[in-house]
Amino acid sequence: MDLVRHFGIVLIIAVFSGTRANELQIDPLIYEEQLLWVGGGAGQVNTYRIPLLTFTTRGSLLAFSEARKFSYDDIGAKFIALRRSTDKGVTWSPTSFIVDDGSLADGLTLGSVVVDEETGAVILIYALCFHHYHCDPSSTMMVQSLDDGFTWSAPRNLSVELGVKSFAPGPGFGIQKRHPPAVGRLVVCGHGSITGDGVFCILSDDHGNTWRYGAELKSIPYNQRKNNLDFDPDECQPVELDDGSIVINVRNDKHYHCRCRMVARSLDGGESLPVEELVFDHTLEDSAVAAGALEKEGVLYFTNPASANSRVNLTLRWSLNLGKSWVKDTLKIWAGPSGYSCMTSLKGNETEDHKYIYVIFEKGQKDYFESISFVKVDLYSDQ
Repeated sequence: MDLVRHFGIVLIIAVFSGTRANELQIDPLIYEEQLLWVGGGAGQVNTYRIPLLTFTTRGSLLAFSEARKFSYDDIGAKFIALRRSTDKGVTWSPTSFIVDDGSLADGLTLGSVVVDEETGAVILIYALCFHHYHCDPSSTMMVQSLDDGFTWSAPRNLSVELGVKSFAPGPGFGIQKRHPPAVGRLVVCGHGSITGDGVFCILSDDHGNTWRYGAELKSIPYNQRKNNLDFDPDECQPVELDDGSIVINVRNDKHYHCRCRMVARSLDGGESLPVEELVFDHTLEDSAVAAGALEKEGVLYFTNPASANSRVNLTLRWSLNLGKSWVKDTLKIWAGPSGYSCMTSLKGNETEDHKYIYVIFEKGQKDYFESISFVKVDLYSDQ
């Protein structure tokens, strides 16, 4: 290595190690993109949807999706598909199916993935019979991997602990509390179904061995059929801030108050979601879709199809004050049809770990559910 290059690398490391991200000039650029799954009915799968993405404690990158066997519909039989990368998304394993629901009329619904930083376990929570279509009751299910995503446990039914409420986690990732209160707690948030909708969180204080319900933000009118403009919080993504609060970015399913995102906040480790903390973020226009959120080094990131009326224009936004306002600059990841998205990053000491975030999203030319794409984003392309 020549001397100039050596000192250049040392300087970059020094800049990132001694500076918070929000003190640097964020200028994101798509570094690379790969299609992980393409639908169309080939093989055993008609459509891939509902992408999830996470790093393991060993630095492997895991991508999950619903592999819908017979159609693009939310109901119907499915697999949970997995691809695994050990080089931060440069190369990927072939697709494996870690869960198969057989031929259920109302098959599995993804789902949230949560990584236990203390044990290394990767826990995946999903639902069966979520829509009550030719089946009853619903079940909340869990599988986990203790070997970095290589092998997975048999499905475990959590309904004995949680009851048979229709509960669909996420879709996205759950969190493990890093700051008081309730350090180490696993928090997975999602939404109900049928008429008793709303946002609900399940909690585990023993590394996923047992679960219970915590916070809830119920729809209005609760347990009654919803109409347009009713208060109907839906799919959601929680993130923990440095002050220990949990901010949950929520789909505003019936466009109550605005065609934009709801943001709820828990101050007690996911036990409650007080209405006093609920806000509507008009900057985050949205047509009612699952979105991505991520906190990294003091900056809050958000992805969604940035349109009030349709699922197009997948856009990355960022906030330097944890969501109080958003920088006017944005990164357009895909201008065409686009749907659900999820983000992750690696908490490491290498320069690359500070520079990049990773996005997985639904992408198409005519319809947003044609494929699932993976994007690596360089946050500081001008550095």
